[in-house]
Amino acid sequence: MTNVTRLCETKSIVTVNGQFPGPKLVAREGDQVIVRVVNHVPYNITLHWHGVRQLRSAWADGPAYVTQCPIQKGHTYVYNFTIVGQRGTLWWHAHISWLRSTVYGAIIILPKLGVPYPFAKPYKEVPIIFGEWWKADTEQVISQALQTGGGPNVSDAYTINGLPGPLYNCSAKGVWFMHCHLEVHTSWGLRMAWLVLDGSLPNQKLPPPPSDLPKC
Repeated sequence: MTNVTRLCETKSIVTVNGQFPGPKLVAREGDQVIVRVVNHVPYNITLHWHGVRQLRSAWADGPAYVTQCPIQKGHTYVYNFTIVGQRGTLWWHAHISWLRSTVYGAIIILPKLGVPYPFAKPYKEVPIIFGEWWKADTEQVISQALQTGGGPNVSDAYTINGLPGPLYNCSAKGVWFMHCHLEVHTSWGLRMAWLVLDGSLPNQKLPPPPSDLPKC
């Protein structure tokens, strides 16, 4: 368990190696991946490698009570699988109860050595993981939802790489535009853009950019 502060409040959450989000896993196509999980938290847990094709290794897929028994407190389990015919960015997460709300991270699968990329080499690569944050204990949130039959309470914030954005008071009605600052003078930045569609209802249209908008 790790104490993490978000939205001006601190709570204890389940993490992997004390990191939130969890560690980034990097492998190459054809690699054998071995992950040893030691459960030091009071909850049973499993890990699922989302999007990874488990060929003859279903026991490494991770869904609790489906392909494996949960890893109990103080116990160890070794995930062993080979990445076949895949490359790109995937993610891993807990696959029992609602522990995935804090137990997750990126999986980067690179091409085999000597295999060229189908595009120009990027200037920089930064995984971006979208998530949610609850001030309440997420295990209690899902437990309440299961007992009542309703949906779980909405989160208190959306997150990018585990961090919520700044909070702004709405000073006027209408549509507000949120954007990300990119290194626009690099090859990858020049090829990124946000596509925004206006809505059909009142106050669902974005105004044109101001005439004094600074140039890159």
